[in-house]
Amino acid sequence: MKIYQRPYWLWAVWLCFWPVCANADYTQHSNAQVFIDRMVQEHHFEREPVLAILAEAKQQQSILDAIARPAEKTKTWAEYRPIFLQPQRIDNGVQFWLDNQQALQRAERTYGVPAEYIVAIIGVETLYGKFTGKHRVIDALSTLAFDYPPRSDFFRKELEQYFLLTREHNQDPLINKGSYAGAMGLGQFMPSSYREYAVDFSGDDWPDIWQNKADAIASVANYLHRHGWQAGQWVGVRARPENKIVLDEPLSIAPPSLTVADWQARGLQPVIAVDAASQANSLALMGELGTEYWLTFNNFYVITRYNHSALYAMAVHQLAQAIYRQGFEKIQEKKPQ
Repeated sequence: MKIYQRPYWLWAVWLCFWPVCANADYTQHSNAQVFIDRMVQEHHFEREPVLAILAEAKQQQSILDAIARPAEKTKTWAEYRPIFLQPQRIDNGVQFWLDNQQALQRAERTYGVPAEYIVAIIGVETLYGKFTGKHRVIDALSTLAFDYPPRSDFFRKELEQYFLLTREHNQDPLINKGSYAGAMGLGQFMPSSYREYAVDFSGDDWPDIWQNKADAIASVANYLHRHGWQAGQWVGVRARPENKIVLDEPLSIAPPSLTVADWQARGLQPVIAVDAASQANSLALMGELGTEYWLTFNNFYVITRYNHSALYAMAVHQLAQAIYRQGFEKIQEKKPQ
């Protein structure tokens, strides 16, 4: 789940002039004092435990290097798609579905989100839990909260949320691991998203999105549901241009406002029958064989709430469809009666 905005090059230049102590003691950091006071005064933490936790947090130069890395070149869809639409990722997605079919079926019934889209997001984010991050969350969030001013306000809020969630669930804040930006678990939730959307699907009073597949599955489904997923509705359909057409802004991720009929009037025809009154955006992607035209619907926009990228949402959509096509018969054979 994305938590920062480009351009990275500005941050890289800025960091060159920012003194960063390799052995930072965050109990002594000037900004940390304000943070500690806030945790004590507004959230009623005891001061000594907060100090003890921050004293154990390690400043990680590798985290600062990662978040300030110069921007990669902008990828076309032809370059982006093969990263996620690989045979192994599709095969592993089918197996993940088979291994967690009961939880996925229950999540689909509860939240209205098709199982294949839940699986696809977990597949894109962490390769079905194989790569959930190697950094301690306390290190990542402390480093970015206190030694990365371009986004320090954001990360201090996430550090605050992390303290709150570990207190709420009686968890050791020094143990959990995640990405260099502090994103956690199979679905890569930031602490604020965890507190808002994480679900205890297993009934043990702890939404464990790191180890408990059922909790992670339900949490992803709940996130999409709460952001407006419409059960049984389209995500995206291919379209063909019939003349010179006026498309949305390139890779637009705004909520859809025009109807399919509006796009048809502009010369963009869906390749399959779609309700003409449905609201949709247009999308043009540079694929391997040339420009691909799409109509994308509300559920596509919902996926971009998870990661603010049209390419990301299309990768999730196509991976979900590929997993469904490849695994349908096996999944039907094993479907609980």
